[in-house]
Amino acid sequence: MNDFGASVSRGIARVTEAALGPYQSAVIRIGFAGTWLLFLLRELPHRQELYGPDGPWSWGLARQLIADNGAFTALMWWDGQFWFETVYALAVLASVLLLLGWRTRTMSVLFMVGVLSLQNRSVFMGDGGDNVLHLMSLYLVFTRCGQVWSLDARRAARTRDARARGERIPDRAGPVLWAVLGAALVAVTAGDRFDSDWFVPALLWGVWLTQALWWVIGRYAKSYEPRVLLDIVANVIHNGALFVIASEACLIYATAGWYKIQGSRWQDGTAVYYPLHLDYFSPWPALADLLAGSGTMVMLVTYGTVIVQVAFPFTLFNRRVKNVLLALMMTEHAAIAVLLGLPFFSLAMIATDAVFLPTSFLRRLGGWVARARGGLFARGGPTVPDGDPGEPRAPENPEHSHVGFPA
Repeated sequence: MNDFGASVSRGIARVTEAALGPYQSAVIRIGFAGTWLLFLLRELPHRQELYGPDGPWSWGLARQLIADNGAFTALMWWDGQFWFETVYALAVLASVLLLLGWRTRTMSVLFMVGVLSLQNRSVFMGDGGDNVLHLMSLYLVFTRCGQVWSLDARRAARTRDARARGERIPDRAGPVLWAVLGAALVAVTAGDRFDSDWFVPALLWGVWLTQALWWVIGRYAKSYEPRVLLDIVANVIHNGALFVIASEACLIYATAGWYKIQGSRWQDGTAVYYPLHLDYFSPWPALADLLAGSGTMVMLVTYGTVIVQVAFPFTLFNRRVKNVLLALMMTEHAAIAVLLGLPFFSLAMIATDAVFLPTSFLRRLGGWVARARGGLFARGGPTVPDGDPGEPRAPENPEHSHVGFPA
């Protein structure tokens, strides 16, 4: 009984004392922000037909659907070309800033707004990866995904160094950003523009008020207890969100695998053959014909896909087997991107899979990138003196430094 109590205590301490998976959450942030950014840039010439006033799914039809399903989209607040271009540009900007890790708490919210606004405006656009991106944009809001590999981490390191020297670096961007977004939120609410269900408006207001609370406590609290309590709550929410992301990935693979087992084409080992001969899914016909021309290869890929998807959730208890299947799944998605012409679906799934990547591998990856960047700066100019910003040097979260504003 004592051993059980000690295990429970250690588990509670682990969940509350730190935001787990800093490297995994950073990769998820970079992966989904990069995927959405690439999609928006690729579809820039076609944005009017996909989500804008020139699309076959008109603003009026979207308005009727939103009234029925209560989905959130800022594109329903006003009609017209200017508002559409503004929302599209802000979606691109939020993706860039979230990718770089600048004010990740605020940018994760704006990233979610951009994803939901465009996707809910035209619900028939997408290739399956949009559903994953839709869900993950919500989950990212609850994570502390700027602990490493972000401009927030670099800013926090500089703040700690300045505080160690007895200096104080004022945060001007945070209060301005908070005030501007607050004014916009008040205007939208007062204008009764929220015509969706309560969840997204409540989330926007909740994050905005939490930012204010965090700043007030960090600046005016006489003791560290309130700050510690906020850190504990944020850690629990972050760890819960990571658990939900991991569970979502397992659910996707488990349901996909078990549904495949029920299909006759998957049972006889020929399912992979058919999409390779569809013009819509054949960007490289010669490569598709090469794979489809081998019956043995088609059978191995078909059965291998089912086995990997069904088995993966059960391998999480064995690290080595999990890593092998994780590599196989990422390779499979890369092959889907090339052979079937579904790059954004594959990127979204690879970003989801990143939650299971080993920390040791991600740290080595960060070291390789830092050395490559150092070599590039050494050839092109002065090296960056800050070292590797990806290494967390203190448990304090860079997104919520009490010296600055928690934007």
